[in-house]
Amino acid sequence: MLVIGLTGGIGSGKTMATDHFARLGITIVDADLAARVVVEPGQPALAEIADTFGAEMLLADGRLDRARLRQRVFSDTAARQHLEAITHPRIAAEIARQLAASKSPYTILVSPLLFESGQARFAQRTLLIDADPAQQRTRAAARDNTSPEQIDAIMAAQMSREERRQRADDILLNDGEPGHLYAAIETLHGRYLELARGQ
Repeated sequence: MLVIGLTGGIGSGKTMATDHFARLGITIVDADLAARVVVEPGQPALAEIADTFGAEMLLADGRLDRARLRQRVFSDTAARQHLEAITHPRIAAEIARQLAASKSPYTILVSPLLFESGQARFAQRTLLIDADPAQQRTRAAARDNTSPEQIDAIMAAQMSREERRQRADDILLNDGEPGHLYAAIETLHGRYLELARGQ
């Protein structure tokens, strides 16, 4: 199975890109969704998080209080590493399970932290959806109602644009015109289909 790892900074247009790949019949495996699956009620990771960080990390209905956990680990490196030790192996297993279930000619694995998390190891090629940082900020603020300070903090935590550009096999610039992005995706789709046939 040919796996294409797709990434990009906040507000770069990853969802716009994956939605178009899906319209072309390609299975999308979303690392963020896999991360949510492994901490659902009844999952071992959720119980381990509650044991490690305290029952106050759970909402009244037994689900994870993401905001409280994020606050707890955001400025505490040791706590964040402990959380990652609980969740990362399980997220990797869930991603692998979803990739194995894919029936499309190739599969897209979308992850905002594809390179940082080591999830690029699942992919034979990587695709960066690139955008001007000013456009990223504008889009992120419009989409999530996120403050400029939060956006800056997220961008600072992600790999730099330059480093992502160096590490990606393929780069599509999302200049804000959907038609430009879709046309570029369709060209790449043809190339990926050829690569998949060659595997």
